[in-house]
Amino acid sequence: MDLSVLAVVALATIAAGGVTYALFYPMLSGEARAEKRRKEFAAPVAARAFDREAQARAKRGQIAQSLKEIENRENARNKLTLEQKIQQAGLSWSPKKYYVVSLFMAVGTGFVLFLLSGNSLLGLAGLFIGGFGIPPWFLSRCRDRRLKKFGIEFPNAIDVITRGIKAGLPLNDCLRIIATEAAEPVRTEFRLIIESQALGLPLTEAVSKLYERMPCAESNFFGIVLAIQQKTGGNLSETLGNLSKVIRERRKMRDKIQAVSMEAKASAAIIACLPPSVAGLVYLTTPRYIELLWLTQAGKFALVGCAIWMLIGILVMRKMINFDI
Repeated sequence: MDLSVLAVVALATIAAGGVTYALFYPMLSGEARAEKRRKEFAAPVAARAFDREAQARAKRGQIAQSLKEIENRENARNKLTLEQKIQQAGLSWSPKKYYVVSLFMAVGTGFVLFLLSGNSLLGLAGLFIGGFGIPPWFLSRCRDRRLKKFGIEFPNAIDVITRGIKAGLPLNDCLRIIATEAAEPVRTEFRLIIESQALGLPLTEAVSKLYERMPCAESNFFGIVLAIQQKTGGNLSETLGNLSKVIRERRKMRDKIQAVSMEAKASAAIIACLPPSVAGLVYLTTPRYIELLWLTQAGKFALVGCAIWMLIGILVMRKMINFDI
């Protein structure tokens, strides 16, 4: 090959290398990134603050969306079926029996109201109240009474477990003692835990089912303590002793608040009973004077309005004097 050709090729290669070096060296050496950062720092403070505020808003939106998803999952999990409501109330009814009782209650309430008033609208209202109002109220009442009994007896059951573990007994033996000797409804609930273990369910899962049957903070605390102890170990007797103390202190605080709020509850009861009592006394003394309330159209509207306002006042006072601990 001629030397001139070799020289041209060498010069072309050197030129191409120089051009490539000149184009890509800033990117490879980081000078482009450094220049970009210098421009960002040299930007106006307001622009940088706007960017930070936009990022903060986006982050807050993501957090709010995550919290909303968690809340939706919790609400979906807390939706109770009819079987669960009956179980929490401590009743041995089947759903079929519940519907039959609701039907008889609806028919009886509607029939009684129709006989007393002679108004078909009141009879229909009695059907609705007897079928969809009284049975759920009865279940809620039974559930609240059962939860109250459970909260009173549950610290004693925890003390039995604590003393048994300190004496050297296994945890399962302590649970069996409670399942045979404790008062209701603690005895039934711990017997279900023992039966679940006999069917092969681990202790932590069997205890976690307790919160589904008895939805109160005490049973939730108990399940969390046992789950943590199973994973990390530690002094179970000391932990359960502290849990029993916390539950008793919560109970004392609840009773103290109830005692302090009794005056407000008595005032609310007196205020709620005063208008019907006055109306009854006026009817006994001068019936023609008060009969205008249900014999005239204006009186009927006044009665309905007073009943609505009284109901609103009672609900507001009930909300003000009820405390959740």
